Formats: sequence, structure tokens, C-alpha cells
Amino acid sequence: MDIVSSLATGILAYLLGSLPTGYLVALARGVDIRTVGSGNIGATNVLRTLGKPAGIFVLLIDALKGWLAVAVLPHLVLAVLGADASGAHGSQQIALGIVGGLGAIVGHNYTCWLHFKGGKGIATSAGVLLALVPWALFIIFSVWLLVFFSTRYVSLASIAAAASLPFASWLTHESLTKVLVTGAMGALAIYKHRANIQRLLHGTEPRFERKPKEASK
Repeated sequence: MDIVSSLATGILAYLLGSLPTGYLVALARGVDIRTVGSGNIGATNVLRTLGKPAGIFVLLIDALKGWLAVAVLPHLVLAVLGADASGAHGSQQIALGIVGGLGAIVGHNYTCWLHFKGGKGIATSAGVLLALVPWALFIIFSVWLLVFFSTRYVSLASIAAAASLPFASWLTHESLTKVLVTGAMGALAIYKHRANIQRLLHGTEPRFERKPKEASK
């Protein structure tokens, strides 16, 4: 993996990841998502503030950013630089995919368009994992579901999934490089949830509750 292709992939992936989907969707509805709810620009806060359709849309687009950064962007970079993407060595493709994935996550978490304050990177990380280590993603998604439906805490489910990520990569026989990279991704996700951790410890973290249906008249 050469320096030029690595830099190009990392920079473009950062810019792709930095698109503040939640902020833009809320802005289109006349809302500054940073001033309502938890103040986060991610899908959970959008869902709580603007409703399920908007939240799901943000979730999917944020995940798509991560997937594109791993599965598509390296091929485009190699093609533009004159390399044969289809004939590139497998290890080079994997390495550029890792660079792209990490770049997209950093871009989402520290977007240059909002003074380097972004989301927590869970949806974007899921998109990266779908392209990079899909079986590990399946395991941690199962962990997420188990913790969420047991506690109704989105943050706790995300923290548990992030903590289990490197172990899931190891269990699915991924390379040492991928285990270390997914470990770093999990650590970053937990770090971005530090405010949630404090609220969980103090019992002030809000649970995700379904809104009661209006009684029929």
C-alpha cells in the first residue's frame, strides 16, 4: 500500500464520513438538532426528536457512508491513480479498506463542518463492519439487541456491542490486524459515550420508551 493511495483514501473517506446527515435532515425541518434532546447529531436523537422515518433515514445514510468508504472508495482511488483495482493485491485492498473505514468514522465523529463536533459513530461503524468483518457485526448486533431489549438503554447497548467487537472479530477468525483495528473502533465508540456512561452511573440516562398510542375517540 503506497502513501499516495493511502492519503487519498483517508482524506476522501474523512470527507465522506464528515457529511452531518442528522444535522442536515433536522435543519431541513427547521430544527438545529444540536440544541434539542441529547444534542447529538446521530440517528437516536433524530428519531427521538423528529420521529421514526427521519431517524431511520439518518441511520441508513450514516451506515452507508461507512460501507462506501470500505467497499467502494478504495477501488475508485486506485482507478483514478491508474492502478488496476480488480488486479490489486488482496492485502492492499484490505489495507485501503481499513484506512477508508477509519477515515469515515473519524469524519463522522469529528466533522469539519460542525467545528469538529459530530456523532458517536455507531451507525457509520456498523457500515464499516458490514464491509470489513460482517460475521463479527452479526455477533455484536446480537449483543446490542440483547442489551437493548433487556434494559431499553440505547447507549448501554452500544457500549456493550463496542466492548465485544474485538472479541467477535477474534471469534470469527479475523486477522490480527482486523482484531486490533476493531478494538480501536470499539474503544473510540466507548470514549464517545463517556457522557452517557456518567449518566448511567448516576441513574439519569433516559431509556428508549415507545410513545403511547393516542386513545381512539
